[in-house]
Amino acid sequence: MSHGHSFGRTTSGNGRIASPGPAGAISFAATALLLSLFNVQAGGVEHPEVLVSMAVFTGGLSQFMAGMWEYPRGNVFNATLFSLYGSFWMSYATIFIPASGILAAYEDPLELSHALGLYLITWTIVTAFFLFVVIRRNLALTVMLSTIFITLVILSTSQYSLAGMPILSLRVQKAGGVFGIIGALLCFYIGVSELLEAELRPIVRLPLGVL
Repeated sequence: MSHGHSFGRTTSGNGRIASPGPAGAISFAATALLLSLFNVQAGGVEHPEVLVSMAVFTGGLSQFMAGMWEYPRGNVFNATLFSLYGSFWMSYATIFIPASGILAAYEDPLELSHALGLYLITWTIVTAFFLFVVIRRNLALTVMLSTIFITLVILSTSQYSLAGMPILSLRVQKAGGVFGIIGALLCFYIGVSELLEAELRPIVRLPLGVL
């Protein structure tokens, strides 16, 4: 895996382990796309419960496993990115599982909205750290993480700062959904680029823009 091409830089030459990068990228992209479609209320869907299973297994477990497989390859950035975002999706899904008791613990809807806002603010900060690391790696990854960062900023604002203004909060949430869709599509692009790069005779190569 060459510097500038992938999510990260491989420091180990262990060629026996296939790159888990495409699985991690596509898992994140698919889950982020579904959540973002819900945020813009595509098809009139207003309840995100269908996302739970996908966030647990696709965005969560699959991406977390991709992160674990990056460790023996010596890829520190990919291992950290995939494992942390995998845990993000699993923890986010847990909030909406009734048996967890998390939602039921908040009797005040305003307090719940603020709590979710703080949760998203925390992950906004984590995403900023990742963006800082990759800023000179490749253009596609930099733009994708920048878009995800903006998405989290907007959604955090919707949940925390605009909690008492439901109409404005919903509009801001939809704006976050639009940026989330763009970020998910960019992540799909990166994942497919990695898949094609692994082929001996790819039908096409998708450049990521080495910086």
